[in-house]
Amino acid sequence: MKPYSVDLREKVVNAYQLGNISVRKLAVNFGVGKAFVQKMLRQYKDLDMLILASKAQEKKRY
Repeated sequence: MKPYSVDLREKVVNAYQLGNISVRKLAVNFGVGKAFVQKMLRQYKDLDMLILASKAQEKKRY
């Protein structure tokens, strides 16, 4: 599965910051999972930025 774009990640966080919308409604509106929305909001809150992780970065090489 291809990672979600930076644009989509920013739109999700911005939409949440704009107002009175639940995580569940954001997920439905953007066609993503609830866990993805929660992860993006947590990353933004903790780091004040969005992290872009690729599959290659996640794999450990021995």
